[in-house]
Amino acid sequence: MTERLRVENLYKIFARSADKALKMLAAGANKELVLAETGAVVGLNNVSLSVPSGAIYMVMGLSGSGKSTLARCINRLNEPSAGKILLDGKDIVTLGDDELREVRRTRISMVFQHFALLPNKSVIENTEFGLKLRGVVLQERRRRAEEVLSIVGLAKWAYHFPHELSGGMRQRVGLARALATNADVLIMDEPFSALDPLIRTEMQDELLRLQRTLKKTILFITHDFQEALKLGNRIAIMSEGELVREGTPQSIVLDPGSEYVAAFTRDVDRSRLFDAQSVMIQARSIVKSGDETVIGNAGLPGSTAFVVDADARVLGSLNGESLSKVKDGASATSLMSKDFVTVRRSTKLVEVAREYRTGRPMAVVDENDKLIGTLEPEQILARIASISPPAQPATIGDRHA
Repeated sequence: MTERLRVENLYKIFARSADKALKMLAAGANKELVLAETGAVVGLNNVSLSVPSGAIYMVMGLSGSGKSTLARCINRLNEPSAGKILLDGKDIVTLGDDELREVRRTRISMVFQHFALLPNKSVIENTEFGLKLRGVVLQERRRRAEEVLSIVGLAKWAYHFPHELSGGMRQRVGLARALATNADVLIMDEPFSALDPLIRTEMQDELLRLQRTLKKTILFITHDFQEALKLGNRIAIMSEGELVREGTPQSIVLDPGSEYVAAFTRDVDRSRLFDAQSVMIQARSIVKSGDETVIGNAGLPGSTAFVVDADARVLGSLNGESLSKVKDGASATSLMSKDFVTVRRSTKLVEVAREYRTGRPMAVVDENDKLIGTLEPEQILARIASISPPAQPATIGDRHA
C-alpha cells in the first residue's frame, strides 16, 4: 500500500518563542519541566507516523494527549514549531499562503465534531460550499453536491435547512461537504463524539460503507478505543503530546507495550476483533495422492487432514485413521468425508464459533476458496480468552512435497 501522508519529527509548542522548549525536549525534558522553566505548553513532542493511501488511520488518546493538535497541524490551522508534513512527498509546512490555500481547497478536507454547518444555507448549499470557494461554476458544483448527497442518503433533504435535520443527518452533511471536494485526505476530528450512541454506531457503519466504495485516505481522531478498533486499519495512540504506540488494532491488543495503552484494551471484545486467519494453523503438505489431490493438515497430533485439488480447493476431510491409510497408498478421495466446515480467513471469531460443530473439522480458505489453514477449538478459545494460542508447527513448505 502506497503512502499518502507522512509526519516526521513534528513538534508544536504553544509559546511566543519555541526555541528553548525545543532544545529542552531534544535533551530529554518532559512537557512538565518545559512548562515550569519556560512557560511554554508542549502540544506535540517529536511525532512521526505514516498514513497509507486509502486507509482509515485512527489517532486516539485521552483529553490533552495531542491528537486534535496533530490534526490541526496537518492542515496548518496550527502552525508546527518544527518537523515535516509530507503529502505525496511534498512538505506542506514550507508552503506559502497561496499554496496552502490551494491544498486546503483541493487536497485536504476536514470534518468537525460539531458539524460547522452554515445555518442560513440549505443542505445542498452547505455541501457545495467548498466547491464554491474553489470557484467551481454553479451548475457543476450543484451536480457534484447532488451526487454526494445521494451517496450519503440525503438526496431528499437537499433543500432543507440544518435546523430541520437530526444530529446524525447534520453530520452526514458535514461528511458530504468534505467528500464533494474530492480531496485526497479527509481529516475527521472526533466527528461522531457529539452523537447519541445509536446514531454514532450508524454513522460508523455508514463511514465503513462509504469507504468500501470511495477508498479515501482518512485521518480519524477519537478518544474511543472501541471506535478506533471498529474503523481503523492502523491506530496511533498518543499521550502527553507523544506517540506511544502505533500498529494494527490486533497487534496493539495483543501487545499494548505499556500500562497506559493496556488500559484501553482491557474491555475489548476479542471475538469481534480477531479473525480466523489470526489464529489458524497454517496448512502444510503431507502427502500427494493421485494427480489432482493433495493432503493438507495442521501437523498436530490428532488433527484432521483435508483433501484438496490441484488449485488447493477443499474436496473433503480425513481423520487420523484414513490419513494413515492414504500414506500407505490408499486413495484419498475414496476415504475422505464431506462433513466439514469452511470459513473465510476474514471471518471474525464470534462467527467462527457459531459455525463450529464437534466432530466437524474446520478449514480456513482465502477469497478464492483455496485452503490456507485449519482451526482447532483450543486456538479459538485461547484468543478470545486473551491467552497465547498453542504453538504452531514450523513454516509450511511446498504443498506438493
